[in-house]
Amino acid sequence: MRKIMILLMMLISPVLCRAEDIDIGKVIFDHVLDSYEWHITDWKGKPVAIHLPVILIDGGIKAFNSAHILETGEYAGYHIAPEGAPHAGKIVRADGSKPFDISITKNVLQLFINAFLLVLIVLLTARWYRKHDALKEHPTGIAALMEPLIMMVHEMARENIGEEDYRRYSPYLLTVFLFILLSNFIGIIPFFPGGANLTGNIACTLVLALFTFFTVNLTGTKHYYKEIVNPDVPGVLKPLMAVIETFSAMVKPISLTIRLFANMLAGHIQILCMVCIIFIMGKMGIAMTGGATAISLLFGIFLDVLEMLISFIQAYIFTMLSSIYIGMARAKSE
Repeated sequence: MRKIMILLMMLISPVLCRAEDIDIGKVIFDHVLDSYEWHITDWKGKPVAIHLPVILIDGGIKAFNSAHILETGEYAGYHIAPEGAPHAGKIVRADGSKPFDISITKNVLQLFINAFLLVLIVLLTARWYRKHDALKEHPTGIAALMEPLIMMVHEMARENIGEEDYRRYSPYLLTVFLFILLSNFIGIIPFFPGGANLTGNIACTLVLALFTFFTVNLTGTKHYYKEIVNPDVPGVLKPLMAVIETFSAMVKPISLTIRLFANMLAGHIQILCMVCIIFIMGKMGIAMTGGATAISLLFGIFLDVLEMLISFIQAYIFTMLSSIYIGMARAKSE
C-alpha cells in the first residue's frame, strides 16, 4: 500500500536523522498540488524527477523543458511565481502577468496515463466477449472484474433514467464511473506512473461535473425546462420559483465538483500528516520515534484501506447523482 511504502522509505532514509530539516508543509503540498515536474524520489541527496514539457501561447507557441526554468529560476523571460504572488506556482512573465499555459504538468500526464489504461482495460474486456459466449461460460481475467461494475452502473442508469432512455446514457455514466474509480485507485500507488492527486484537483473534478451539467441541460425535455421557467405553482410564486430552480440547476455541478475534490484531497492530506508524525517525533529520541512509527504504521494501514473504500464510494456517488440529474431532465409530464 502507498502509505506503508512511503513509511518504509522514510524509515530507511538518512534524512530521518535530520528531522529538523524537514518542512512538513512543503512535503504535503508538494504531493497534493500540481507541478511542472514529477518528483519520483531522492537518490544520494539528489532529486530524481521527470521534467515535463512547458507549452505557452504567448505571441506564438513557445515550448521548452521545465528543467530549464526549475533549475535556473528563469528562462526565456519567464519564471515561476513565488508563494504569495499572483498566480503562485505558475509560470509568469517578468512583469508577473500569466501567459496562456497549456503545459503538460504532473496531473495532465497522470490524466493521459489514466485515459490510456482505461481504454486498454475496456478493449481487453471487449476482446474477451468477442471470443467467448457469455451465455455459456463465466468471464475470466479482466472481464470477470469489469462485468459486475458494468452491470452495477447499467442497473443504476435503468432505475434513475428510465427504461426508454437509459441505454443512451449508460456509456457516458460508465466512462465517468470507471475513470474516477481508476484515477482514485492509481492515486494510491506510491510510485510512477501513479501517486498524482488527479481527482483531488478541483480543475479535474470541475470538468467532470461540467460534462454532466451539459449532458443534463442539452438533452433535457420540454417538461424539464417548463419546470424551471414556468413551474406549476401559484402565479405569485412563479418568479421566485423560477429563480430557485435556475439556481438549483447551476449549483448541481458545483456540488459534484466539491464533493469529489474535497474527499479525495482530504484523504491524501490526512495520510501524509499521519506519516509525517515520524519526522516530528524524530526530534524526541529513538524511543519516541519508534513509538510514533508503530502508531503511524497501524493508522496508515487503516486509513489506506479506508481511502480505498472512499475511492469507490466517491466514484459511485458521482455517477449515481449524474444519473439522477439526467433522469430528472428526461422525465415526461404526467
